[in-house]
Amino acid sequence: MPSPNDNRLGDYLRNRRTKLDPASFGFSGRRRTAGLRREEVAQRANISATWYTWLEQGRGGNASADVLDRIAKALMLTEVEREHLFLIGLGRPPEVRYRGNDAITPRLQRLLDAMAYSPAIVRTAAWDVVAWNRAAAAVLTDYGALPPEKRNVLRMIFCDPRVRAAQFDWDSVARFVVSAFRADATRAGAAAEVQPLVDELCRSSPEFATMWRDNEVQTHGDGVKRLHHPVLGPITMEYSAFAVDGRPDLQMIVYNPATAADLEQVRSLIGRVAAIAAE
Repeated sequence: MPSPNDNRLGDYLRNRRTKLDPASFGFSGRRRTAGLRREEVAQRANISATWYTWLEQGRGGNASADVLDRIAKALMLTEVEREHLFLIGLGRPPEVRYRGNDAITPRLQRLLDAMAYSPAIVRTAAWDVVAWNRAAAAVLTDYGALPPEKRNVLRMIFCDPRVRAAQFDWDSVARFVVSAFRADATRAGAAAEVQPLVDELCRSSPEFATMWRDNEVQTHGDGVKRLHHPVLGPITMEYSAFAVDGRPDLQMIVYNPATAADLEQVRSLIGRVAAIAAE
């Protein structure tokens, strides 16, 4: 068990700087130890060499978030390494920096595709659907047939009559979507990035504008979704939301048919869609 005198921050900083190649940063000269010198890290971070030395020695007190962020950049830390630095230096993670990258990994797409009869999507903090599986295309929406700007869940809920008609209780669904969207955007640090979408929807949908002004927030979590499917008729699915590790801007939503009858309906529909595609 660590003792109160352990200098976790200093140990981590020292370890990280010894992993760096001085030549790649333009530093030269003979060295007794590997990596960057303390004054070189301080120079790259634009802080006092004395202050940085004290941090490594555990004598500098608590560094500010700004100082830790500059040190993270100086040491070329990855996002997970930067988060670890903040946790041991300040006892909390850094503020989220919105990445705005819609790309997903091939591995995540393979995970979606492995769920043959469970519709699954990946959406951004702006609720743009950026990945989906065959079951989602058959049961929810054929996202591939839409231009990217039309694959936004809020635009579909508030501006697409077909999607609106598919909801058993549109008002409850819409309020849930707005409140969860607000929470997701804030959590991902994307409030400024989603503002144009909010302004657009406030202009095009008085209902959205009213719900947005209510300032309600809630998590997506899990629950039950009921749909009036145009082919299957009434269908019920249980859904769960999952965070994508290392991507606070993405969530994966998986819908599982709630009963054996619902599963058989989904299985039948996917089979019909596949048969039509093969013709």
